[in-house]
Amino acid sequence: MIKLQVPKWLIRKLGFGFWILFVIWCLGFVIYSNAYAQVLSSTELINKSKDYDGKTVVYQGEVIGEVMARGEYAWINLNDTKNAIGVWIKKDLTNLIASVGAYKTSGDVVEVVGVFHRSCLAHGGDLDVHAESLRQIKGGNNLEEKLSTRRIKIACGLGVMVIILWISRLLTKLRKSK
Repeated sequence: MIKLQVPKWLIRKLGFGFWILFVIWCLGFVIYSNAYAQVLSSTELINKSKDYDGKTVVYQGEVIGEVMARGEYAWINLNDTKNAIGVWIKKDLTNLIASVGAYKTSGDVVEVVGVFHRSCLAHGGDLDVHAESLRQIKGGNNLEEKLSTRRIKIACGLGVMVIILWISRLLTKLRKSK
């Protein structure tokens, strides 16, 4: 056992309260330094699937598609802008998901902690994560569709060309009929 001795002159000079706070700060730093695991990307999970197979991982992404209930569990797809990975999760945890990504909405960004399976035998050999916990990082919202003025001008120009061609065809038919 290591015995730490602080010189008495240093205790008197700085004060006993300072040293108590310093020890508490050091303990807090040690305890909380590893509190959060590193979030893995889908690319890293896919490329290093052998290394992570059967291990607990942290994965984060936008919930896309639908929450697909299957008895007491559900499937969700999480997209981290590169790839989407299927997540098998307890159905009651999906209550934390308020919005799923679709054409005009962005889904909630969530973080799941669970066991990664390179080839899950329970789910037909697919790559998936069996989540043990889910935490919402950012809520989803409706996306506004912005009209491009360039596209509006092109559409108007094409419309004018169609009208001119239609009128010229009508005039051609009138001349032939006379």
